[in-house]
Amino acid sequence: MEIYKTMNTVASENTYYLVNQEAVIIVDPGSNGQEIVAKIQSFNKPVAAILLTHTHYDHIMSLDLVRDNFDNPPVYVSEKEASWLQSPVDNLSGLPRHADLDDVITRPAEHYFDATKNYKISGFHFSIRETPGHSQGGVSIVFPDDELVLSGDALFRETIGRTDLPTGDFDTLIASIRQQLFTLPNHYSVHPGHGMKTTIAHEKNLNPFFKS
Repeated sequence: MEIYKTMNTVASENTYYLVNQEAVIIVDPGSNGQEIVAKIQSFNKPVAAILLTHTHYDHIMSLDLVRDNFDNPPVYVSEKEASWLQSPVDNLSGLPRHADLDDVITRPAEHYFDATKNYKISGFHFSIRETPGHSQGGVSIVFPDDELVLSGDALFRETIGRTDLPTGDFDTLIASIRQQLFTLPNHYSVHPGHGMKTTIAHEKNLNPFFKS
C-alpha cells in the first residue's frame, strides 16, 4: 500500500489517499475539493471507501464532492458523530466564528465503525481504535500490514489535538492516546489529521504531554 496526502487550505487539514493494486481509500476529504478529485483521478482506480476520523467541518468539506465524482463509495464514521454530518453547529462550520464559511451539510454515512471488527475492503486490511478527547467520536485507523496508524486529531507530532471544543476533554484524550495509540508497536508510523507524520516511539519519547 502507498499513502499520499493533500494538505488542505482551510485549517491545514490532511486528506489521505491509501492506494493498493485494486483501489483507493480516502480519509478525511477536506476543503481542496478539485485538487482532491484530480488526485484521485490520477490513480485511475475505483474508490473503495471514504473513512472519517471525526466529523469536524475541515475533515468533511469535500465528502459529497468525492462521492458524486466516484460512484458514491461507502462512507464510514463513528456512530457518536454521524449526525454531525448534517449539523453545522456540531461540525463547527455553523459557529459565528466561522461566518466566512458556508455551512457544511453532507449526506448521511452508510456505515458506523465497529472497533471489534477487522475490516477487509478491496485488499485493504485495517481496524479502528476509538480515540475520543478531541471530539466524542474520534477514531484512529490502524493498518497492521503496513505498520501505520492514521490518528485524526488525537495525536500530532510532538503535540495533541485541542480539547476546548464541544465534547472535547483533556483527560479523555490523554487516556485515549496512552491506551489506544501508545500500545501500538514503537516503529509504527503515525499520520495525523494536521501536520507532519511521526512515529509512536517519537511521541512516547519527545511529546511534551507525555513526559514524566
